[in-house]
Amino acid sequence: MRVSTSKVDYASLTMRSIRKVVGIVQARMGSTRLPGKSMAPLMGRPMLAVLLERVKPAQRVNEWMVATSALPIDDPIADLTTQLGVGCFRGSENDCLDRYYQASRQARADVVVRITGDNPLVEAAFVDWSLEQFLCSSSDTEYMDSSSSNTFPLGLSLEIFSYSALQAAWREDCSPSMREHVTPFIREHPHRFPTCLLHADADYSFMRWTVDTAEDLKFVRFLFESFGRLDFSWREALQRVQQHPEWLNINRRVVQRTV
Repeated sequence: MRVSTSKVDYASLTMRSIRKVVGIVQARMGSTRLPGKSMAPLMGRPMLAVLLERVKPAQRVNEWMVATSALPIDDPIADLTTQLGVGCFRGSENDCLDRYYQASRQARADVVVRITGDNPLVEAAFVDWSLEQFLCSSSDTEYMDSSSSNTFPLGLSLEIFSYSALQAAWREDCSPSMREHVTPFIREHPHRFPTCLLHADADYSFMRWTVDTAEDLKFVRFLFESFGRLDFSWREALQRVQQHPEWLNINRRVVQRTV
């Protein structure tokens, strides 16, 4: 199923009854390409704090958490969540599927919104819009994401999935390499877990908004500083970049790693 950013008549749709939506941000300090990037300064604050401040106003999310590892290197992330009043689950470093499952179980989630800590341009309105698509989709939809359509800027990404789908993946996925990436088992079984892909209204996939290298961080800092505030929408960011296409040269040569 395909869903685009064109206007939807929600009055004509029936919204699914969901008891609890939990947003979980995956973050760690041990990045190989840009170590410590979760705490890298952005507008005078750690990048993870900026992301959390941008997504926390989402009205359709009942609770936000950070999922990090139990390693001492990730203590600064746990300390930051305490300062921000956000829940934190600490688990396996490499088995991120187990980390998400245990965090979701602890929070008693019915639906999980997955965001990674290296995508600070995700914001509350985008989260709410995505959740509206999920909640207004067919009642058997188990998974939705914004990346597979290859239409949004790289880094304006999230996944939404049911707790039951996450639990099935946790029980049945035996591949360590796939468990590191949380959702491959769900995505590889679309007939079992009905899937809906989010589409932008045009192809913006040539824009790189994620933070995986020093060049990416430079681009994101440049964009945030051009606004001088944190509460701008992704649409405003898109318009600003379209007005200054030369900014995309900052990280144009970065090669994205694949799963």
